[in-house]
Amino acid sequence: MPVQAATMGIMMSASRDRFQALLGQHEKIVFKVASMYCRNAEDRRDLAQEICVQAWRSFGSYDATRSFSTWMYRIALNVAISFARSAGHRERHAVPLDEQMHDIADESAAPHETDERVHALHAFIDQLDVLNRALMLLYLEDRSYREIAEVLGITETNVATKINRLKQRIRTGIAQD
Repeated sequence: MPVQAATMGIMMSASRDRFQALLGQHEKIVFKVASMYCRNAEDRRDLAQEICVQAWRSFGSYDATRSFSTWMYRIALNVAISFARSAGHRERHAVPLDEQMHDIADESAAPHETDERVHALHAFIDQLDVLNRALMLLYLEDRSYREIAEVLGITETNVATKINRLKQRIRTGIAQD
């Protein structure tokens, strides 16, 4: 029995070390998702912590033959969506994107045009429901339609349709301003 306990301890330690290394490599995912779904710093910290806790709890089911970032996005977005839908956070779940964390503007545009376009995009994203916000986050991260579909649990065709509709809504909304 003591040998089994020692073996289990070593395996747990190795698993924890592996998880910490992978989480360290992909920690930006946690912070981007938390920033996308929470307005204030305290809620962002709480959500980031909850994402990490849930990822650790689920780490035993992670399939190492698949992309860790896709798995991490799926965990993070599921936790964030639940967090946003909870009664205590319903009114404070939208947050403008942190401009320093996202490269979404066309750098060739004049600075004031870029600022206006970025602010218009942020305002648009703030108005999205939680699923479309997740879709936009993954799209702006240049994830493939296949990966977005896998993370969100929808088909690639559905991803393409939703993204095209969101793009059209952005064009229409910005053109009206």
